[in-house]
Amino acid sequence: MNSKLNWNICGVIFDIDDREKRLAEIESIIAKDGFWDNPEDSKSILKERTLIANKLDQFRKLWHDLEENQILLDLAIEESDSETLEEAAQQAESLDEAIDRFSLDIVLDGKDDAKNAIVSINAGAGGTEAQDWAEMLFRMYSRWIERRGFKFELIDFQPGDEAGIKSVTFTAGGQNAFGYLKSETGVHRLVRISPFNASGKRHTSFASVFVYPELDSEIVIDIDDKDLRIDVYRASGAGGQHVNKTSSAVRITHLPSGIVAQCQQEKSQHRNKDMAMKVLKARLYQQERQKQDDKLQDLHDSKEDIAWGSQIRSYVLHPYQMVKDHRINLDVGNVSDVLDGGIDRFIEKVLLAKKQV
Repeated sequence: MNSKLNWNICGVIFDIDDREKRLAEIESIIAKDGFWDNPEDSKSILKERTLIANKLDQFRKLWHDLEENQILLDLAIEESDSETLEEAAQQAESLDEAIDRFSLDIVLDGKDDAKNAIVSINAGAGGTEAQDWAEMLFRMYSRWIERRGFKFELIDFQPGDEAGIKSVTFTAGGQNAFGYLKSETGVHRLVRISPFNASGKRHTSFASVFVYPELDSEIVIDIDDKDLRIDVYRASGAGGQHVNKTSSAVRITHLPSGIVAQCQQEKSQHRNKDMAMKVLKARLYQQERQKQDDKLQDLHDSKEDIAWGSQIRSYVLHPYQMVKDHRINLDVGNVSDVLDGGIDRFIEKVLLAKKQV
């Protein structure tokens, strides 16, 4: 078996050697004494081992099935057996789909891809027409979540003035939810005969979709002793009076961040150290919380980069029916299925196309 398999369908390379090497490294780490001393690190390493092992198993099974299919195909050709040839062709078609799914699984390896997704839909200019279109998109993604077996949770809903919605925000919870839905970020365009205009004129509406990862709500503060400098000194009262004869005051400096916490209120050095550590952890927690808030703000601010007229996909209901993804030049004629949540073909092709760039 080649150490590298280049899937011609999507251009994704799956490197067996690198993954087997990393798996061996992980097994060596697990076998060392003290592996379980840090539960958080242990959990992360075990999770990585499971993911790599599963990918390798999937690859080996797929490779075995490809070899079996080739044998069956060669036999059918050699014996001019049309029935066996038909069977081999059907197997090959199923294998093509399996290769696409496996390739997509490899592509979804970004830092946040495995997380849940938060989706916001906002109606563009145009009043009721655009608000009705925003509601149609909301239904499309709700149906996609249902089809996937993901969990749906509504966060915010702003109804339209007469019909539809002005905006909606919801979560899609499931494995790789953000990885899949991140490709839906952009402007979506609808062309149809207006149901709100008696003249029956064709109308174009816009709505924007923005997707970002759901960040972990729990922040774990893990402080390594080697990152701390602890100084003790003599405490003093207000105005420098009543200087203690013992060095009971404690100052703790967190070297990586430069954050300093100190306490001299207690007579016991041990108690002052405990209090200073509480203060330090609180400040480190606040720092991490600010990092998460900044990340969310950056993601939110990037919504402004979505310009009207630079749509990623058009949904045409009149004078013909077609959904066209402008990024990959993919046309689909079954508009009803797409609006009923059948958007996987767009998501998969866009993600795989980006991987080839």
